[in-house]
Amino acid sequence: MGLFNDRTQKDGKTFVPVWFMRQAGRYHDHYQNLKKSHDFMTLCKDPKLACEVTMGPIDDFKFDAAILFSDLLFPLEHIGMGLEYAPGPKLSKKLGSIDDIKNLKPLDTAKNFYDFQGKACGLLKTELPQDKTLLGFVGAPFTLYTYAVEGSHAGALYSSKLGLYDGRWEAFTEMLIPHLLGEMRVQALGGADAMCMFDTAAGELCFDDYKNIVLPVLKRVTAEFKKEFPDKKVIYYSKMTHMNYLEEIQDDNIDVLGVDWRHDLGDVINKLGKDYYIQGNIEPAYLGLPWETLEKKWMNLYKDLQDKNVDMSRWICGLGHGCLQWIPQDNVKKSVELIQKNFSY
Repeated sequence: MGLFNDRTQKDGKTFVPVWFMRQAGRYHDHYQNLKKSHDFMTLCKDPKLACEVTMGPIDDFKFDAAILFSDLLFPLEHIGMGLEYAPGPKLSKKLGSIDDIKNLKPLDTAKNFYDFQGKACGLLKTELPQDKTLLGFVGAPFTLYTYAVEGSHAGALYSSKLGLYDGRWEAFTEMLIPHLLGEMRVQALGGADAMCMFDTAAGELCFDDYKNIVLPVLKRVTAEFKKEFPDKKVIYYSKMTHMNYLEEIQDDNIDVLGVDWRHDLGDVINKLGKDYYIQGNIEPAYLGLPWETLEKKWMNLYKDLQDKNVDMSRWICGLGHGCLQWIPQDNVKKSVELIQKNFSY
């Protein structure tokens, strides 16, 4: 089963596909076993290991899509900001002024720097069953910017928000975009069927700044990518953005909007499903519930969509964000089985 027009059909029914953000990761014993002998950076940058990590949840849980195992901060390493994991990400520089940006120097061409991602995608296209979708991914410009300025996207983002008006945002994105597009190009040429853009810091912005400052840059990236790869899907996920933010996106180059668990999923599909596929959106923490309770949560979500008469051909089932490290992996397995067996239209 694929995510789009290649969905599984049986006995006159079509089945809703499912994948989870962070489906390859710390909750999964397959990943934990690899982590015993390899650090995070090696798991990302060794194409064979990245392929093996990515395939773990496909082999064990039968998701309908695989997402390249990598990290969204590699563009910051690429442009010379230094990056290490100890165990979380740490940058050696922060962008406190325009001069800090002017002093950055890319380590290599995007084609060379991201070669490990392209090779991993190539291996995955060989390993994946033909009915599975391969997803590449990158960080969206604003989320990468907040990490570059703050070192994370936690807290008030005071410096990042001021930087939208003191020239840092403009200088950073002018430098970033060609290299970010280079990363996307490497993954697409490697075989990714779709490109995810994760904007987990977007909801920290007021609506006017999102609309007038951030969206034009996002649209520039999606337009340039689609110009070169018109047949590749683009998936954009923004966390903590309200409905008016989603309605304002209005980007014909985005195919899928991922929504978090704060949204009424039925309302989003009914309002925006004519323009996008909608991906989401159960509360990720629910996967830590006893199975009997979690099962009811999934079925209640499905029933609510039925009651609201949504077009389920426009829905991709998933979480409102990523898998948390504490969830029982058996709940992931049972969730995928439940969805693939029962969520049909």
